[in-house]
Amino acid sequence: MSSSSPAVLTLAAFSTSTEGGNPAGVVLDARGLDRDSMQRTAAEAGFSETAFVIPAGDRRFAMRFFAPAAEVAFCGHATIAAAVALGERQGPGEFVFETAAGVVPVLVEHDDDGRLRATLLSVSTSVAPLDDSLLDELLLILGWSRSDVHPAATPMVAFAGNHHPVLVARSTDRLESLDYDFEALRALCTEHIWPTIQLVAPMENGEWLSRNPFAFGGVYEDSATGSAAAALGAYLRELGTVVPGDVFVVLQGVHMGRPSEILVSVGESRVGVTGYATQVD
Repeated sequence: MSSSSPAVLTLAAFSTSTEGGNPAGVVLDARGLDRDSMQRTAAEAGFSETAFVIPAGDRRFAMRFFAPAAEVAFCGHATIAAAVALGERQGPGEFVFETAAGVVPVLVEHDDDGRLRATLLSVSTSVAPLDDSLLDELLLILGWSRSDVHPAATPMVAFAGNHHPVLVARSTDRLESLDYDFEALRALCTEHIWPTIQLVAPMENGEWLSRNPFAFGGVYEDSATGSAAAALGAYLRELGTVVPGDVFVVLQGVHMGRPSEILVSVGESRVGVTGYATQVD
């Protein structure tokens, strides 16, 4: 990274270990940086996303998120990383982040062992049908067939800050491989502004196994996607699989050797996402 670039912290979000989670870049004071500077910094950092934090008042911040190849409206794992970094410096409590997707409050607190963790509350969620022809195109790009999709889980597009198509696999075996046409998926996701595709399968213990292609941002696969986990909460609520008040765990990054644990709390219209973040550098 060039000497004129801002300082970028690195935190592994949704893990208590530097060997797991999704590494996020965090610029704690991005005042004076324009969009091009942020995009260049994110590309140089090379993380799936980098958060740029701009002070806007007492424990209130404007925040922008950049993948190596594009800006995204919201990023859950970088939000968790930034909140923990701020909590370490300003103490636990609530922070408010103003994002392109809306206002996102985040509560930072100590767990029973004294370790900081953060819980973000998504913007209001929504779920919409996925057009049949668009579904067929997506399945073709992914190398899936309709028989790979769980018969009781109609694919839809769920929103909790970003729009994520959600495909529930018939079994966890389908998630063992991820081999797709990167440029074709990148073009499709860019056209529809889908940061990642949420590919999930239910596990016998009630947890959900997840993989997220992130061609939109120039990354083959994301090891932890907070906004997609929140969108999954909205999707499962729409199906009736969960109800407000339910809590479940999403396991992601397992196939990448970077296991991540995302705790999802389902509300009436919003979804909470909880995780740790461990500083790498």
